[in-house]
Amino acid sequence: QLQASGGGLVQAGDSLRLSCAASGRPFSRTSMGWFRQAPGKEREFVAAISWSTGDTYYSNSVKGRFTISRDNAWNTVYLQMNSLNADDTAVYYCAGSSRAVPGVVTYHYNYWGRGTLVTVSS
Repeated sequence: QLQASGGGLVQAGDSLRLSCAASGRPFSRTSMGWFRQAPGKEREFVAAISWSTGDTYYSNSVKGRFTISRDNAWNTVYLQMNSLNADDTAVYYCAGSSRAVPGVVTYHYNYWGRGTLVTVSS
């Protein structure tokens, strides 16, 4: 089970940190990803972190602004979002995968949490 939190309403240029708490499976052997879905759009990949190497992956649209990290002691993955803009407005979902190299498409992930809404006002 995955539970995302930390969303809210912020202004352009602000920062926000999302958290996703995991339970029910070995978190240390689960690669984690963040996806987002804006109104009327497909769900898209944002960032991921490997359970095996700790390597991180980002979409081009967030690279340099967002940082994904994980704390295996707390079974939690984070998404630090800086320099937010209106295009970042979406429902953000965390997802888990048994793949050592996390994918960038939704079908690479077996476990999904409920989303948390991020709204960026310009």
